[in-house]
Amino acid sequence: MKSEKKITGTGFYALVFGLFLGLAILKFGNPVILDQKITPPVSPSEFWMYAWPTRWGNWILLPLALTGAALGFTSKPRWPGTRRLWLLPLLWFGWQLLSATQTVDGNLTATTLCQFAGCLACYFIGAFIFGRERAWHWLLIGVLMTFAFCLVRGINQRLFEFPQSRQMLLEGARTGWTNLPPELFMEMKRNQVIITTNAVDVPNPAILAKFAKGRVMGTLVYPNALAGLILLLLPVSLVLAFNSTKRLRPPIRATVITLTIFLGGAAFFWTGSKLGWLIAVAIGGACLFRLPWPARLKWAALIAVTVIGLGIFAIRFHGYLAAGATSVGARFDYWRAAVETTFKHPLLGTGPGTFQRPYAQLKSPTAEMARLAHNDYLEQFSDSGIVGGTLYGAWIVLSLLTIGRRVWRSGDPASFAIFLGVFAWFIQGFGEFSLYVPALAWTAFTLLGFLLATTGNQIDKHPMTDYSSHRT
Repeated sequence: MKSEKKITGTGFYALVFGLFLGLAILKFGNPVILDQKITPPVSPSEFWMYAWPTRWGNWILLPLALTGAALGFTSKPRWPGTRRLWLLPLLWFGWQLLSATQTVDGNLTATTLCQFAGCLACYFIGAFIFGRERAWHWLLIGVLMTFAFCLVRGINQRLFEFPQSRQMLLEGARTGWTNLPPELFMEMKRNQVIITTNAVDVPNPAILAKFAKGRVMGTLVYPNALAGLILLLLPVSLVLAFNSTKRLRPPIRATVITLTIFLGGAAFFWTGSKLGWLIAVAIGGACLFRLPWPARLKWAALIAVTVIGLGIFAIRFHGYLAAGATSVGARFDYWRAAVETTFKHPLLGTGPGTFQRPYAQLKSPTAEMARLAHNDYLEQFSDSGIVGGTLYGAWIVLSLLTIGRRVWRSGDPASFAIFLGVFAWFIQGFGEFSLYVPALAWTAFTLLGFLLATTGNQIDKHPMTDYSSHRT
C-alpha cells in the first residue's frame, strides 16, 4: 500500500532555503569585497544574464534567517554536538566585530562582516532545522537544480560561448568593428573587453587569452570557484544519481547517471584547477577505504588511483609546470604578506576583508596586485589577528573531526558523500578565497551544520539511507 508524504512546515522552509542557496549559486558568485564594483541590473535581461550585487543576498537572507530562528525556537531543538561547536563560531564572530573597530578600511570590513554573519546564520540554520523531519530532501532540490544549471553553463562556455566570442573579437578587429551593433560595441568598451591602444580599438589581450585557454567558471567568479562548487556538491549528486534512481526504468536510470558523471566530470576538467584536481585524487583514494574489499586490494587500488591521477595531472598541466607554476609563486607572495601582516598586527589584524590594503605595501615589486590572500585561514590571521585566526581554524577542524568520526561509523552513503564534499571544500580553502564568496560559503556552512545535526541526532538510524521513501 502506498504511503503519502506531505511537506511539513520544516520541509517547506528547507525547500525555500534551498532555492535561496540555488539563487546564490546563480547570482552571488562574486567575492563580497567586489560588491561596489558590480553594477546593479535594471532591465529583465540584465537580471537574467548578469551577477547581482552581493549585498542583495544579505537582504534576502535576513528574513529567511529570522524565520528559521522562529521555527527553531518553537520546536525547542537540542544542540547536536559538543558545546564548543556552537561557542567557537560565536566567539569567532565576536572577535571579528572587535577587530572591525581597528580596521584600515571600514567599507571592506562592513561588507565582509555581513558575509560572515551569513555564514554563521547558515551554519545554525543547518544544525537546528535541516536535520529534522528529512528536511534535507527539500533543501537539496534547489541547490542541485542550480548546480546542474551551473555545470551546463560551464560546458556551454567551453564548447560554444568562448570560441564564438573569441572569433567575434578577432573578426571585429579585422573589420573595424563593423560586425557589432554600436550599443554592444560601447558596452564592451566600458567593460574593457575592447581597449584603445595607439588610438586603435583592439580586443583586450587578457580577454583573448582567457577565451583561448577555455577555462570555465559557470555562474561563478572564476574557474577555481567552480571547481570548489563541484568538489562540494558532486559527491552527493553522484550518490543520489545511483541510489535514488533504483526504481526507475534502466534506460532512464542510465541516462541520469551518465549525465551526472559527464556534467560534473567535464566541467571539473575544464576548470583547469590544479589544486582541485589534487584534492579530487585524494578524496577518490579515501573513498576506496569505504569499500568492502580486502585491505591489500584497497592499498593496491589507492596506489593505482594516485599514480593515474598524478600522471594525468602532469600531462594536463605540463605547460603550466614548464612555465614555472606562476600562480603558485604568486600565492606564496600573498601568503608571505599575510604572515608579515599578522606579526605586525597580532592582536586584531587590519580588519575583516582588508588584506589588499597591507598587501599593496608588502607585495614584491614584480607581483600582481591581489585583493584576497588566496588562503582563507591565513587571511583570518592577517585580517583579525592570532585570536581570530585560531578561533576560525579550531571551529572548522573540530567540526570536521566530530562529523567525520560519526559519518565513518554510520555507514550511510549520502551523509558520507556530503561530508566528503564539505571536507574537500574546506581543504581547498588553503589555496582559495571561497569563504568570501556567498554562493560557496553559505552553501558549505549550511551543509556543515546540517551534517552536525543528522550525524549527531540519529547516527545509528541511518536517516538518509532510504532514498525512495517518498511516494505519490
